[in-house]
Amino acid sequence: MKQFFLFILIIGLPFQDVKLEVYDYDGLEPLLHQKDDKVHVVNFWATWCGPCIKELPYFEAVNEKYKEDQVDVLLVSLDFPSKYETALKPYIKKHQLKSKVVALNDTDQNRWIAAIDENWSGALPATIIYKGDKRQFYEKSFTQEELETEIKQFLKK
Repeated sequence: MKQFFLFILIIGLPFQDVKLEVYDYDGLEPLLHQKDDKVHVVNFWATWCGPCIKELPYFEAVNEKYKEDQVDVLLVSLDFPSKYETALKPYIKKHQLKSKVVALNDTDQNRWIAAIDENWSGALPATIIYKGDKRQFYEKSFTQEELETEIKQFLKK
């Protein structure tokens, strides 16, 4: 039994260094309306969403490529809290995500889905790109080329 406990302890250690900020909508909302000179790309995703997982490397790529152009990528996970330790944190670690990842844990979907965008059905993936007062919402998955094209619209002065 002692050896089994030690094995479980060692297996759990790799995910301890993954820090995950968890917000309700009121806590997340300021991150969706930052007033600075950056282009903010906010992607709503989950580990159980196939199209989300497919496009996630594109967000990581633009985060790296456009870092010097003041582009900031935020990945908002909608994974269930019961999956943070078993799915979300292991995914972040395994794929070495460099973009900031936070989790949204708010059961009042009727409130926050409409607050994020009045036309959003709640389907994933979904993305907001904004800079200052210019804002665009996308309820779709992206190719890397499509994502870069949209970001470039916000980089133009």
